Amino acid sequence: MTGISAAFDEAVRRLRDGMTRGVLSFPLTSFRDDGSLDLDSYRSYLTDRLATAPGAVFPACGTGEFFSLDEDEYRAVIETTVEVADGRLPVVAGIGYGWAQALRFARIAEDAGADAALLLPHYLVTAPQDGLVEQVRRVAAGTRLPLIAYQRGQVTFSADGLRRIAEIPGVVGLKDGHSDLDRLQRLTLAAPEDFLFFNGAATAEIQARAYATVGVPAYSSAVHAFAPEIANAFFAALRDGDDAGVTKLLREFYIPLVELRDRVPGYAVSLVKAAARLRGLPVGPVRAPLTDPGPDDLADLEKVLDHGLSLVGAVRRPV
Repeated sequence: MTGISAAFDEAVRRLRDGMTRGVLSFPLTSFRDDGSLDLDSYRSYLTDRLATAPGAVFPACGTGEFFSLDEDEYRAVIETTVEVADGRLPVVAGIGYGWAQALRFARIAEDAGADAALLLPHYLVTAPQDGLVEQVRRVAAGTRLPLIAYQRGQVTFSADGLRRIAEIPGVVGLKDGHSDLDRLQRLTLAAPEDFLFFNGAATAEIQARAYATVGVPAYSSAVHAFAPEIANAFFAALRDGDDAGVTKLLREFYIPLVELRDRVPGYAVSLVKAAARLRGLPVGPVRAPLTDPGPDDLADLEKVLDHGLSLVGAVRRPV
């Protein structure tokens, strides 16, 4: 894939390499109890995450509560991430809303030193393929960053739509959150051979084996945000063909976690943040409209987390 500059091509090369080396990390954003952004805590938390060798880091995306950040906060989060990453791995910044607003975030991410951008689904409305393609086209035309589109919620590309966005200069990949493997197989076959795909389903490990069968082995990991020991053990088992190890982690940790996650809307983020707090990580509460788990769910989460860590020889709190 040849892009618009040597820096562009190098960013794509590093991202492609990272997708094969480790999980894609989507860090939480740290807030104080009053809801204000806590950059010092975020820096400490992120430093700890990046020490566990993810393949790339995606700040200010869904897990990082992009939808709750204003532009100044967003800039601070991306700048801090670039500073902590220090060139060791690609930084892919979340951008989104309508194309005009997405471009404002993209330009902030460029100025902050991000390597690429992930275009989150637009706000609220459903749209035809022509509109979805035009949304991507307008964002790609306004940024020098390699752009990955994200289909989830109201955004679903057809095979023809995928071909069209793949032809747009600057568009290098697709994150899929629909888990429709029939459709996804059609998309991978419609795309150029060097187009990047990765599994962006909620708790993506649940479907990682299935995604790999249609040519999409790379995946994002929310679990890495609070238990990189488990996330990395699962990645290694999957990579090494340890089917028994994959199945054990799915059965005894990931499935119970997902069943707990599905109890309350928004737990895909707030449960992850609660698990991080259980480990003493400085991430603080979620911002409204999300809500933190209640005592009963928190007690169940503690049991699931402790058992998951025991499966990989880890403990919940530092010793």
